[in-house]
Amino acid sequence: MKLRLNHFLPVLFMGFLFSCEKKYQRPDEYKVDLFKDERSENQAYVMSEDEAYDKSDMVLSSSNTQLIDSSAGRGKSFFIYKINAGSVKKTTRDSVVTFPIEILSTQKLKFKKDSSYIFLQKLKGFKFIAEEKKIKYQWVTGAPVYPVKNN
Repeated sequence: MKLRLNHFLPVLFMGFLFSCEKKYQRPDEYKVDLFKDERSENQAYVMSEDEAYDKSDMVLSSSNTQLIDSSAGRGKSFFIYKINAGSVKKTTRDSVVTFPIEILSTQKLKFKKDSSYIFLQKLKGFKFIAEEKKIKYQWVTGAPVYPVKNN
């Protein structure tokens, strides 16, 4: 009898221990959402074509743009693109642009095979990269890639 009690008592104790487990209970939705105006999940600001044009120091159109380097996986991500040929649509700083030109972007850009607008502003930060690669311009933050319209 004592032998049965020695085996049965730990099993009974473990069963009692797991049956008393109380899960943390939290409602999925609250009746009053205090932060509904502050929620902006996965909603990035995207500029219109006119707004990107106005914020740019230089606008180029090119179909010959390629990614030549990136820092993906090595800290803060940035991408370096090389524009081999193109035409200047707007400039506020340089009157003559010699191609090829390298630009920096903090976002990965998806250029189409067709000609696209390239919205650039004066490079801010990235001092060491700018000196080494002789980069003067960066992509306007928030500007998407717009194709050149044939009018």
